[in-house]
Amino acid sequence: MVTALCANISASPSVGRCKYTGQSVRAVPIRVLTVGKKRSRGVQLLIDEYIDKLNNYCNVEDVQLRSNPRNARDPRAQVDDEDVAVVNLLKSDDWVVMLDEKGKEISSEQMAELVADAGNTGASRLAFCIGGPYGHGQQLRQRANVSIKLSSMVLNHQIALLVLMEQLYSSWTILKGQKYHH
Repeated sequence: MVTALCANISASPSVGRCKYTGQSVRAVPIRVLTVGKKRSRGVQLLIDEYIDKLNNYCNVEDVQLRSNPRNARDPRAQVDDEDVAVVNLLKSDDWVVMLDEKGKEISSEQMAELVADAGNTGASRLAFCIGGPYGHGQQLRQRANVSIKLSSMVLNHQIALLVLMEQLYSSWTILKGQKYHH
């Protein structure tokens, strides 16, 4: 689904600039859906730390989904099962961001604008989806409002989650004009 927000991401802002910095922004709750194996304790500690920091700006929910929920041997069946599990956790009025290696590459400032723009879409929640080892299924690909990539490299789901959380925190500090991001 193409939205005005997708167009905003395409229109590159000036480097180091965010159109919302210092303005009042509607804080839409964020839900992060991650498909994968159990997280390491170290990664979980870092994720919890970022969630604590983000909760100063908006409500953040971290949802872990087991990869290959029905132990399918076929990767296509595995992706389909994971796809159903993810889509079933989305509400009709969620604004869905799919993290994908083929997604749009955006800057930290553009990520901040994505977070701020989500409040203007009428969405009740901003949902970020991180796929399992074989990626996302067709239902999520069709449901997603935008697809972005965190890196040109393929990232393990735990690392992708950590990078996403750091970028969400960075986004809020950019929006609030705070000194975390330079």
